[in-house]
Amino acid sequence: MATHDELKARKLARITEVHRLDPQRTALLVIDMQRGFMDPDASMLVPEAWDVVPAIKKMVDVCRGVKIPVIFTEFVAAPEVPSLREDPFGPEHMVPVPGGPTGWGLRSGNCIMGTHGPESPDTIDELKPLPGELVVEGFSVDKFYGTNLDLALRGQDIRYLIMTGIMADICVNATLLSATIREYRVTALTDCITTIWPNILEAVFDIWGRKFARLMTSDQCLAELEEQRHTLRSEPDRPVSMAPAPYASAPAPAPHR
Repeated sequence: MATHDELKARKLARITEVHRLDPQRTALLVIDMQRGFMDPDASMLVPEAWDVVPAIKKMVDVCRGVKIPVIFTEFVAAPEVPSLREDPFGPEHMVPVPGGPTGWGLRSGNCIMGTHGPESPDTIDELKPLPGELVVEGFSVDKFYGTNLDLALRGQDIRYLIMTGIMADICVNATLLSATIREYRVTALTDCITTIWPNILEAVFDIWGRKFARLMTSDQCLAELEEQRHTLRSEPDRPVSMAPAPYASAPAPAPHR
């Protein structure tokens, strides 16, 4: 009988096999890398977000170069669309009181649609979407909920998602879980995702790796994409099958009687 370590290694190998990227059916998601969360004067500043910008920028540039769709998401708020994300959990997203103070824990107009300046919902200039690239505006932490994201992906026959962005425990987590529930094969790049608290980031990665996604670095991902693109070039007529292979060789269970 296989040992625990052997079973774990077999599982990880199977996760890698199922999630191996097909460049023709892959998209890169850049989640909520917005001025409202990254401007030094924003009420909801996540300073750690700047640490992952270089790796995300490299992924964006490479994916653009090989025609892999790059999709951006932006959390947005509006007084006409009230939700628990604003009251009580995010008062910063509510319209500020005229003449009143703003900042963390206060009404600040953060990411309200049409807002300019430090609280803007726009993606930062360093990762600015190009004309024609999809920008998904979502009123929820789950960027599939109430948006055109799923339709846009299925319309392009996308089955593999590379996930990057902030915050690992909130919008990235909700979107990742929503994606895998929809049977997308998700690869989460550990050097392209972050949050404010290191211990929570570690816990989120542990949870994802156990049940929901494959974890790898951006360099590992780029190496795999190049390898897969080379395979496709050398085997242009190779059929692509999405049917899952058996997890392991085992006799079929006896029917219940």
